[in-house]
Amino acid sequence: MNLKNLNNITKLIILTITVVFFVSCHNRNPRNPVSLTGWSSKDKNAGGFAGDTKYKGQEAPPGMVLIEGGTFTMGHVQDDVMFDWNTTPVQQQVRSFYMDETEVTNSEYLFYLDWMEKVFPPNDPNYEHMYESAIPDTLVWRDVLGLNELLTENYLRHPGYADYPVIGVSWIQATQYCKWRTDRVNEKILMDKGVLKPLFALDSLEVKGQNNFNTDTYLNNPYSLFDGDSTIYKKGLPDNKQRKKGEAKPSRGAFTGRQVKISDGILSSKFRLPTEAEWEFAAKAVVEDREYNNTRGRKKYAWKGKYTRNKSKRYTGDQLANFKQGKGDYSGVPGWSNDGADITIAVKSYEPNAFGLYDMSGNVAEWVADVYRPIIDNEANDFNYFRGNIFTKKMIDAEGNVVIADNQNVKYDTLDNGKIVPNFLPGSVKYTPVTKRDAYMRNNYEKAYNVDIKDGDLASTKLYGKNEEDLETKPRMYNSPVKPRVIGESGFLMQEYDVKKRTTLVSDITRVYKGGSWKDMEYWLDPSQRRYLPEYMATNYIGFRCASDRIGPMTYKRRKPTTTKIRY
Repeated sequence: MNLKNLNNITKLIILTITVVFFVSCHNRNPRNPVSLTGWSSKDKNAGGFAGDTKYKGQEAPPGMVLIEGGTFTMGHVQDDVMFDWNTTPVQQQVRSFYMDETEVTNSEYLFYLDWMEKVFPPNDPNYEHMYESAIPDTLVWRDVLGLNELLTENYLRHPGYADYPVIGVSWIQATQYCKWRTDRVNEKILMDKGVLKPLFALDSLEVKGQNNFNTDTYLNNPYSLFDGDSTIYKKGLPDNKQRKKGEAKPSRGAFTGRQVKISDGILSSKFRLPTEAEWEFAAKAVVEDREYNNTRGRKKYAWKGKYTRNKSKRYTGDQLANFKQGKGDYSGVPGWSNDGADITIAVKSYEPNAFGLYDMSGNVAEWVADVYRPIIDNEANDFNYFRGNIFTKKMIDAEGNVVIADNQNVKYDTLDNGKIVPNFLPGSVKYTPVTKRDAYMRNNYEKAYNVDIKDGDLASTKLYGKNEEDLETKPRMYNSPVKPRVIGESGFLMQEYDVKKRTTLVSDITRVYKGGSWKDMEYWLDPSQRRYLPEYMATNYIGFRCASDRIGPMTYKRRKPTTTKIRY
């Protein structure tokens, strides 16, 4: 064998090894459709278990911006004149999430009220309390020594206040709005995908009572919507099933395909109130002023800098937020209104912070999801902190079916202030707290109710070790008032007061609200400041905005997957 042939054989061997190497690496690429079982997601003979559409990533929900998560110092304030240990600094990690650019406005909330009034008519005995339970308390504008009747009559519904943040909304009402928004967003997504027909435009059915679109109900069983009426669907997603030889084609207009599932990545994640950690993280926006680079102290407000006045030449002296500047001074002197408003102001009237969020300091304070406690315990949890978990599961009937709330068995609850609210809206899936059997031998939770966990539960009291059955009443860490809950003959709550001596207002139904408002002094503009109020109460200076979870990578900047290298 001559040298030339030997070189050719050597090159052929090297080429073969190279090809084998790259084929092996390719088969181990996570983007390759071949699964670990050898089946391909594109193979129709696989039975349609995997989706055909390639997931392109999560899009920001309407009106929201992405808040890229990270670590930050929660609770650090520049001024702590109270010295009450209410804002002890702790280091927290927050996951990425989406958040509304602005507070929910009057016009957006009126859309919700119009929907509630149409779907649950107040003149129908089955729904008489539902619409009323969603209406904000417009009487919060009243003052015994002030003339504000114009605001009580016009602030919510007059077009002059359409873009102003909604107020008079309790924590409970804000939470219900978030649930309603989830269903409306997903309803619109399915319409845009051609799966669902415009329900209010159909002549063959009426959107009323339990006949409304609910995301959980659809995901559980799409035919449980509208009593199984399939005319609400245009078509489903491709089901990967080949028509058998001789099988007739589906008739025109017939429902074909399959329902949309979570695994398709089409539906929006649920809307909710942001947690306290999320809200504070988003307001501080340390993305523009990293803590390790800030030699002059951490950020004091939602914007960059230590002062509330604008330094630009054009707007020198103007305030950067809407707040109370002093005793009897809500807007400045006539002819030079340095914050532009005496009460609230239209959203986006000021520049956004580094995350693109408006009015995170000033205008209105905002509800967050957490139950209030004076101290955030970093030792308890430093990852996505939240207090208020009540773990639930879907309610199952005797036949093994998921229970859907209907029009006939609407259950109501009476709040401490006498307001009547529904436990479930007709058409929604019923949930029930998990049992001890469900939590048996778990190492991450032991029960459903975790609101007072490690702070107010039996194990946290001096009476620990005694059986609860032996105690007259369940011991409580916080001696807050207990509202007598007696329903009179008229069906309404009897108006009684707790006459015992109490030492605190903190309880398991007090919720945190964050941020300063038009009615607050500069002290409360610091995002780390925190206050609380019972979840059923409302004021003329607290609004809210929604949040939604980020699914998948924490940022839009995706990392390229690494290819597995194999040594032979």
